[in-house]
Amino acid sequence: MQNIAQRVMKIIFFTCFTMAFISFSGHKVYGQQSDSYYPHDDGFKAGIMSKRSIQSPNALLYQYDVIFYHLDIAVERTSVDVEGNVKIKSKVVSSQLDTFAFELVPELNIDSVLIDGTLRNFTRSGDEVFVEIVPPLAQNVVFDAVIYYGGTPQSGGFFSGISNATSPSWGNQITWTLSEPFNAKSWFPVKQVLSDKADSVYIFVTTDASNKVGSNGLLTAIDSLGNNKVCYKWISHYPIAYYLISVTVGEYIDYSFYAHPANFADSILVQNFIYDNPATLPYFKQQIDLTGDFIELYSELFDLYPFWEEKYGHCMAPFSGGMEHQTMTSLGSFSFTLTSHELGHQWFGDYVTCATWNDIWINEGFASYGEYLALEHLDSGSEVQWLADCHNNVKSAQGGSVYVPLTESENVNRIFDSRLSYKKGAAIIHMIRHELQNDSLFFETLKTFLSIYKDSVATGNDFRIVLEDISGKSFVNYFNQWYFGEGYPIFDIVWSTFNDSLYISCNQTTSSSVTPFFNVLLPFHIQTTNGDTLILLQQNQPTEVFALAFPDNITALEFDSENWILKDVNSITQGIKNNDAISAFAMYPNPSSRLINVQFDKPMNRIIEIMDFSGRKLIEKTCSEALSVIDINQLESGVYFIRVLDSEGLQTQRKFIKY
Repeated sequence: MQNIAQRVMKIIFFTCFTMAFISFSGHKVYGQQSDSYYPHDDGFKAGIMSKRSIQSPNALLYQYDVIFYHLDIAVERTSVDVEGNVKIKSKVVSSQLDTFAFELVPELNIDSVLIDGTLRNFTRSGDEVFVEIVPPLAQNVVFDAVIYYGGTPQSGGFFSGISNATSPSWGNQITWTLSEPFNAKSWFPVKQVLSDKADSVYIFVTTDASNKVGSNGLLTAIDSLGNNKVCYKWISHYPIAYYLISVTVGEYIDYSFYAHPANFADSILVQNFIYDNPATLPYFKQQIDLTGDFIELYSELFDLYPFWEEKYGHCMAPFSGGMEHQTMTSLGSFSFTLTSHELGHQWFGDYVTCATWNDIWINEGFASYGEYLALEHLDSGSEVQWLADCHNNVKSAQGGSVYVPLTESENVNRIFDSRLSYKKGAAIIHMIRHELQNDSLFFETLKTFLSIYKDSVATGNDFRIVLEDISGKSFVNYFNQWYFGEGYPIFDIVWSTFNDSLYISCNQTTSSSVTPFFNVLLPFHIQTTNGDTLILLQQNQPTEVFALAFPDNITALEFDSENWILKDVNSITQGIKNNDAISAFAMYPNPSSRLINVQFDKPMNRIIEIMDFSGRKLIEKTCSEALSVIDINQLESGVYFIRVLDSEGLQTQRKFIKY
C-alpha cells in the first residue's frame, strides 16, 4: 500500500449538508469530535489515572529507586538451577528506609543479605523478602544490597521465568529466561515495578566452557575460571525494565554482521547466537539477514535504533514465538513478521515501556503495527493480506477492549490476548494514521512520543496527548471508543445520484453494546467517467445522510476499499439513479414541513410518488389536475424525491427537503 498522498488521483474533504433521519442540520462533515466519556465503563476512568496509580500491593517497594543490578550467577544448559549473588544499588526516596523489600520465589533459598557490606536480618512471606535496616537510611542515601541465593525454581510454560528444554527440531538443549510480566523473581532477586528502570545492568554468568551465554548489552569479556568453567560478562549502560533482563545458555555459534542506518556515520552490531547445529544457520540465514533491513527501516520511521552503542541481536531457545529482551531478543525461529515484531519492541516496549500492564498496547500494539510497516516498505503488497487477516482475527469475537481492565490486570493470558492487545492494538494505530490523513504527522507523532518518554514508561493516554499536540485534533472520543471501548462498527450503506448531487446514507450499528457508536472518518472511492476521486466523510451519529454536490457521472462507488477501518459491511447498495427527463412540474415550498404543492403546465392523468433517497416508495397519489397538494406531515425530517409518471410515459424526478 502506498502512502496516503499517492493512493488516489484526488482526495476531497466535503463540506456539505448532512441530514440525520431525526433532524436536519447543515455542518462540516469532517471535523473534530466532542470530548465525552462513557460513564459506565471503568476503563475510561482508569485511562486517566496517574501512571503510578496501579502498583504492587507492597508499598515498601516504592520507598527506594533501583539504580543498578549486578547479577553474578551460575547457570548451565542442562537445568534451571541457579545460584550466586545479585547486587541491587538503590536510592532512598521515602523520608527514611528501615525495611528493604524485594521479590524472590521461595524455591530459591537465600543464604544471606548484606546492606552496604553489613549482614542483615531478613524475613520471608511468599514471594516477598523484608530486610531490616537499623539504623534507618535517610532520604536520598544510595546503598548497596547484595543477596546470596540459589536453588531450583519451578518451571514450565511460556511465562515461567526460567526454563530448560531441548529443541524438537534441532536437538539443542537450552536454558533461558523469560520474565514478562511477573516472573523475574523466579530466577533473581528483583523489584518488579515497571516505572522503576535500572540505569544499567551487569550480567555475569558462570557456565561450562562448552556453552555460550547471551544477554543484554555488550559482551565485554569471557574469563576462563579453570575446571572447564568460563564467565561471560555482559554489560549494558542503558536504562532497563526489570522484565527485560535475560540470560540464555546453550551450545551456540555467533553469527554477527552490521546494520547501516541512513544518515548515521557509525554501524550497529547485529549479534546472533544460533544453535550449534550445522543445518540451523543455513536454514534461517536469509530471515536473520533481514534484521539489518528492519533496523535501517525503523531507524528511518521511528528514529535511530535506541541502543546503537551496544547491539541488537537474537538468542535461540526452544519456545514458540519471541521475547523482546533489551538488545537481544529470545526466540524459537525466524520469520519476517516475528523478527520485525520483536525488533519493533526495542522502541515500543523497551525504550518506552508500558507504565502499567493495563496499557500493554504501548508494547504489543505498536510492535504488531511494526510488522505492517515492515511489509509495506520491504515486501510491498503483502501488507494488504496482513491487514485483512488482522481485521478478521479481531472480528472472530465481538467484544473486549485493547485497554486491559483493572479487574484483569494480573491475568497473564488477558494481558497478552493476541486478538485484543496485538491485532486490535495494531488496527487502531492504522486507523489513527487514517484519521490524520498525513503520514508526516503520523510518524512525527511516533518520534515525538518516543523522544518524550524515552528510557521511561507511558500509558495509552500519554500517547493520546502527544497525538493531540502534534495533530491539533482531539482524540478523546477516539480513545474512548477504540482503546477503552469494545467492538467495531457495522455498516449498511445506500448511495444515490440525482442530477448534480450524490447522496450517501450510512447506518451504523456495533458489535458490542459497550460502545454503541464509533465516530469514523469514512473513505469512499468514487469512480466516474472523468476519473476517480476519494471523498472523506466524518460520521458523527449512527444514521447520517450526506448530500454532496457531484456533477460527474458516477459509474461505481466503493467504501473503504483499502481497508483502513476495522469494520463489517452488511450491505452497500445503489438507490435512486439520475434520470434524463426534463422536469415538467414545479413544487413549492421547498423545504417544507407539512405540505408540498406540485404544479403542472396542464391537466393530465398522472401518478405522483414520494420516495426516500434509496428509492423506497413512501407515498403514492393519482391526480388529473394541474395542481396537486401532497401531505408530507407524516414523513421524518430528511431528503426526499418526487417522481411523476404521466399518461404519455414520461417520468421525471425532483428532490425536496422535509424539516
